[in-house]
Amino acid sequence: MVKASANAQPCVIGTVKGPGENGNQYVFITANNRQVKIGEFVYYQVAEPGGEKALQILGKISDRRLSDHLPDRIFADTEISPETIAALIGFSHPNPEIYEVTVDVIGYFHPALGFINPRLTPDPGAKVCITDDQTLLQVVNKKQPGEVGSAQVGSLLLRPDGAVPVALDVKELVSTHMAILAGTGSGKSYTAGVLIEEFLQPYNRAAVLIFDPHGEYGTLAELRGHPDFRGDDGYAPVVKILTPDDITIRISSLDYHDILTLLPEMSDRQQSILSKAFRKLKKHNRGGEYRWNMDDLIASVYESDTSEDEEGAPKIGSSAPAIEWKLERLANSQYFHQTHHLAPKDLFEPGQVTVLQMNEISQDEQQVICAAVLRQSYLARINTEKDKIGEEDENYLPYPVFTLIEEAHRFAPAKEPSRCKAVLRTILSEGRKFGLGVGLITQRPGKLDSDVLSQCMSQFLMRIVNPVDQESLKYGVEAAGRDLLKELPALTKGQVIISGACVNTPVLCQVRKRLTQHGGETLNAPTEWQKYFQTHRVRSQTIDRSPVAAKVKAKTFRGVSIE
Repeated sequence: MVKASANAQPCVIGTVKGPGENGNQYVFITANNRQVKIGEFVYYQVAEPGGEKALQILGKISDRRLSDHLPDRIFADTEISPETIAALIGFSHPNPEIYEVTVDVIGYFHPALGFINPRLTPDPGAKVCITDDQTLLQVVNKKQPGEVGSAQVGSLLLRPDGAVPVALDVKELVSTHMAILAGTGSGKSYTAGVLIEEFLQPYNRAAVLIFDPHGEYGTLAELRGHPDFRGDDGYAPVVKILTPDDITIRISSLDYHDILTLLPEMSDRQQSILSKAFRKLKKHNRGGEYRWNMDDLIASVYESDTSEDEEGAPKIGSSAPAIEWKLERLANSQYFHQTHHLAPKDLFEPGQVTVLQMNEISQDEQQVICAAVLRQSYLARINTEKDKIGEEDENYLPYPVFTLIEEAHRFAPAKEPSRCKAVLRTILSEGRKFGLGVGLITQRPGKLDSDVLSQCMSQFLMRIVNPVDQESLKYGVEAAGRDLLKELPALTKGQVIISGACVNTPVLCQVRKRLTQHGGETLNAPTEWQKYFQTHRVRSQTIDRSPVAAKVKAKTFRGVSIE
């Protein structure tokens, strides 16, 4: 556990006044306005029960208010110096303002147990000190920078840049799931890129899959051969960028609801016939995976829509031909194939990041692709862990994997049906046991399913100004604390609140600079306009000087023909 050093010279900033509004708070008085920032770490000392040394009881500043100051009239007149008036009335203190600061107690840090609140409140008159950088480095981070299983994403925002590196616990990130929640332009994709870089470092070598609806993660290809990612044993990360032309899902890996999503509007009877056809196909699946094709499904549809007439002869209903026509259209789809397939072995491998670029694919098809890949990856991990499949099987996954989903509110919307939502709920609640981690990124947390969000035990919160989204975070992201959530509108690009299982206590962090380029930068419209004008002006002037252009120009006035 962290104890106060006998040789340390603590930075005293205030004196305890008494308890706060609840039993886990205290209030201290200070004239030091510079250091009492919301989210800053402070401590007081108490004697260790049964011990001789003192414990540092850490806390986090959650509120401050001006308690005593010079009369307002002095400040109203800009010609009068408040310092001069203060000296005239005998107030010689360099800081005439007094602040009352509220602190939420975190506790003292135990290396094995984390923070422990001893329930020993400070006595009035006790000194309050700023926690030094070295102590914070040890107690905030579950992993130290560069250790196996660490992810150094930046440094504490309230300290000088780089003074206190923030290193997250990758094991907790990928096993208990995470969410990056931020408004447009706050740097959420940039932060995700930093995390992926850390996952692919030699001290992690993760197996990562990214669902990329906008094609923003193609720049991760720069990881190939990058000197900052080389290991002493020859390790170098592998990057697979799969464009829409590379994405194929075997039709037999789809379920009834997947197929229903991809087909044109279906009547209730057609849906019933299709459901019955799928149940018939499942009967063939008892001895293992049955890879049916579209012809098998169509045959099953006809069988399901066949009855007997009065004379006992088979009679085919009118729904089967209509369903056949729709299924044949699906059979010609670019992304759903009779035999070709992206199997888990193709998508995951330690030390490899695979990017599925889906920017040219319709939203319904994106939904089905995501649901099919997640479902098969989940079953692959379960069957591998339970020794139901061997190394020769395409679904064999003998290691934990992590999947990152951009624009998560599209795949798990709050109030709309979605193919991915049920799959995600299952994985987020049960995937931890089988080594399938999920990361969600969204700019609209208010539109993300609350059950899905509540299962993400590590959160990255960036600037959010939408009141609906802010309100949703109060209940979906309780670990951050109400005091830090108040800071969301004031955060600037690259500043993030990190909370949950990946850190010992919520922190304000400045995200570090990426080692690879960011692919999601906003286009600079004026620059692009200028570039277009400069490159096309010479060509347009050349055309204008031609004899044909001169005749056309002579016959027009303000764009109207004068002939």
